Amino acid sequence: MWNGYLLEPLIENKLDQYLLPVIQGSFQNIHAEVGSDKVVVTMIARRCTRRIGTRCWRRGADPEGYAANFVESEQIMQTKGYTASYVQVRGSMPFLWEQIVDLTYKPSFDIVRVEEAARVLERHYHDLQKKYGAVVGIDLVNTTGGEGRLYERYAKSIEPILSEDIRFIHFDFHKICGHIHFERLSQLYDQIEDYLKKHKYFLLDDQGKKMAGQTGTVRTNCVDCLDRTNVTQSMVGRKTLESQLQQLGVLGGNDTISNHPAFDADYKVLWANHGDAISTQYSGTPALKGDFVRYGKRTTQGILNDLWNALARYYFNNFADGTKQDAMDLLQGHYVSSVSRDAAIPSRPGVMQSFRAAFALIFCAAMFMLMSLRQARNDLRHLVVALVWAGLCVGIALFVKKNGRKFCNRPRFYLSRN
Repeated sequence: MWNGYLLEPLIENKLDQYLLPVIQGSFQNIHAEVGSDKVVVTMIARRCTRRIGTRCWRRGADPEGYAANFVESEQIMQTKGYTASYVQVRGSMPFLWEQIVDLTYKPSFDIVRVEEAARVLERHYHDLQKKYGAVVGIDLVNTTGGEGRLYERYAKSIEPILSEDIRFIHFDFHKICGHIHFERLSQLYDQIEDYLKKHKYFLLDDQGKKMAGQTGTVRTNCVDCLDRTNVTQSMVGRKTLESQLQQLGVLGGNDTISNHPAFDADYKVLWANHGDAISTQYSGTPALKGDFVRYGKRTTQGILNDLWNALARYYFNNFADGTKQDAMDLLQGHYVSSVSRDAAIPSRPGVMQSFRAAFALIFCAAMFMLMSLRQARNDLRHLVVALVWAGLCVGIALFVKKNGRKFCNRPRFYLSRN
């Protein structure tokens, strides 16, 4: 529960009538008509609170195997009195790693305590098995650069536990699909089609009798478990929904949702809104690549929106999420403070560590440099002064770059796991 820690005093005093359980997630549904049949599709997201937090301050898993940004997505379909459900999950790569903000656009990835990676990952997957049955892990990260190092650690750590019930598939989303060819996800579906058919989905008949049960789930991740992940999960959800509708006779054997434009459009928006809600909770912005999920193709407006959201994420990561992370930790009871006059208060960054102060100095130096350059036409001595101001600008900028982590909005209760 999102408010479980806050409810503990009421639970301990058996004040059940005052309890209001709350989850963090999302709820969306659509009503559609396919021929003469009415179909209702509902999406529910439920976020795990074990490793709750913001995008760059909660990565990987903790030593107990709880992964950051772990969200359970349930797609419920109702038609002809029947109810079908399919659950899939997303979550950060389940071993110890960090990505501490330092004012760069893409901070480096640090794998922490490498020797514990296999143990933490095994704990995570065994927990998934207890809850969902079989698990296929789909890893969408790049095979090169920093993401490549994460992929290699993931693949190496999961290898000892691979079995009939635990599978691992790596699909380099950016290399295969690029920025526009998302239809190539069909290559990924070909690799998991047999798994999806084997482990089925939950199905109740019009009398409320259980006809089938879901015996396995799909666990998808990229780095953030937002953008690439949502595109991929929407594909899995679509294929599963088509199977359900075909089994119930709403769709013909070779019919697809795409052949019903109104239903197709509503379904795309459903998944786009689902992804936006999850992304906003973790990163502060809607999901990137949302135009493909929403419209089935990349659009100019979608690319511009992605640019704006990427810039917004940069700002939130570096200058806002530290305070937000502290608020979440306090709300969840991950950091318990005591009320005491003698209680030590975590120190705040000094004025010289403020990015605003550094930016103001650079701005002032740049203005004085420009003023000196204008006067240099009449007196060459002003050119020397302009060079001094330019040197000051460069010096401050280099200092900020070198000490980037000190200028960011860091959580006051954060401790590195190194």
